[in-house]
Amino acid sequence: MAASTHTVTNQVPPLVGYDLFTADKALVAAVERHLDPGLLDGARDDLSTLGRSAGSAQVQEWGALANDNPPKLRTHDRYGNRIDEVEFHPAWHRLLGKGVSAGMTAAWTRPGGHVRRAAAFVVWSQAEAGHGCPLSMTHAAVPALRTDPALAAEWEPRLTSTVYEKELWPADRKAGALFGMGMTEKQGGSDVRTNTTVARPLAEDGTYKLTGHKWFCSAPMSDGFLVLAQAPGGVTCFLLPRVLADGTRNEFRIQRLKDKLGNRSNASAEVEFDGTWVRRVGDEGRGVRTIIEMVSATRLDCVLGAAALMRQAVAQAVHHCTYREAFGGKLVDKPLMRNVLADLALESEAATTLALRLAAAYDDGGERERAFLRLALPAAKYWVTKRCTPLVVEASECLGGNGYVEESGMPRLLRESPLNSIWEGAGNVQALDVLRAIQREPAALNAFLQEVGQARGADHRLDGAIKDLLTELADLAGIEGRARRLAERIALVLQGSLLVRFAPPETADAFCASRLGGDWGSAFGTLPHTLDLASVVERARPVA
Repeated sequence: MAASTHTVTNQVPPLVGYDLFTADKALVAAVERHLDPGLLDGARDDLSTLGRSAGSAQVQEWGALANDNPPKLRTHDRYGNRIDEVEFHPAWHRLLGKGVSAGMTAAWTRPGGHVRRAAAFVVWSQAEAGHGCPLSMTHAAVPALRTDPALAAEWEPRLTSTVYEKELWPADRKAGALFGMGMTEKQGGSDVRTNTTVARPLAEDGTYKLTGHKWFCSAPMSDGFLVLAQAPGGVTCFLLPRVLADGTRNEFRIQRLKDKLGNRSNASAEVEFDGTWVRRVGDEGRGVRTIIEMVSATRLDCVLGAAALMRQAVAQAVHHCTYREAFGGKLVDKPLMRNVLADLALESEAATTLALRLAAAYDDGGERERAFLRLALPAAKYWVTKRCTPLVVEASECLGGNGYVEESGMPRLLRESPLNSIWEGAGNVQALDVLRAIQREPAALNAFLQEVGQARGADHRLDGAIKDLLTELADLAGIEGRARRLAERIALVLQGSLLVRFAPPETADAFCASRLGGDWGSAFGTLPHTLDLASVVERARPVA
């Protein structure tokens, strides 16, 4: 009798059929910490329901289908009429519809909305990251529109709706609407004051016509967009409706969709304006100040998105090593692999804890918290998004060759991992924003120091890091050349402070020893071997 050569052994079962929310102990703890007790039961129920959906085989299949079938541009219909539509796979619409119905654009309208939304964003983005872009843009448009009460009254109920309608109709006929954004142009990129798109006034009612282009237009299938253009009074923010009130299409010509490294399910476009009808948002010449509120909110989503990718990568790595056997035992029990997994888990928990703290600052809305965000948000966006890619690479390596195979899902995470660092202002932009907050807004630095000061005396390595940071802040000579170093130290000190106050002792100890105390190598898996690494890994396990 011939021997069987295809008996499958020692392969890891898929990580499926579990609750992504309740399995994430750091995320659950952050929600419980930042929400009022009266909101907790309802929030936990909603997030657990969403977590079970995100962890289901069906939704994981939707994510794979959306990425395997990227959007297609349809510039004309069969008769030659210009339509400029983007066609998506049905799985994309299912994912996006679920995100809308789960309240991921409704944070501004309910108590504790930002913390609840942030947690939902972390959970749902792990199923598929690309559709987070229109969710993020729609959510973030609200504070910018609020600079014009009339526009806010008209559009905010649509943007914060839990109803998803994909059809391109006049907005006043829709129960829910999505928003996109167009800021950058090919000649200027992040330097939006060099934009060349021109806005010519039509009347005294705040309507204009645009002529120009956008090199990156986010979510081009949306019902409306916030765009920047040069008005007579300078760079100004405008609301561009995709369909006009009479049902005709606005002049919004999609030239092509970007062929991106990752984020394949999501459409990013180059668009042209030629007599495009828009309404002014805010005063002429104050467009950057108007739209910056939208940019700030999307930057928080970059932190959340990076935290989601980190968490999913760590969950896959720990899950794999829990089942996979090599050299006489489970990988998770091998001291060196345990060190790697613990190091990854620390990075992930620190990212999640910081991201939810920033969301809580939005819910608070007080002056001190607004000042805190002006410094903490760009520092967090800089550091957390930078850490995402090396973490995902190391987590993939934990799966060995299997982690390099598309079926594992890890390559999709890897292609997605640099995105949040690049979008909404790359690393240098964030570091320079940190400097501006320090130099121009003393209240921002004071709020940050008050925050981290709450943990003083709890860990000598954190105390030393705070002292070193103050020394660096006292010397502003050549500060621009040190801006990245400064942003990194601010983020690490803030993460250390949060973990010392709120994380289990073994987690805080390992973070402070490595990230703040210097007892760490240049790669993951170089934590001091004397730490309680088994407890850190166990905390990160996705399924009991």
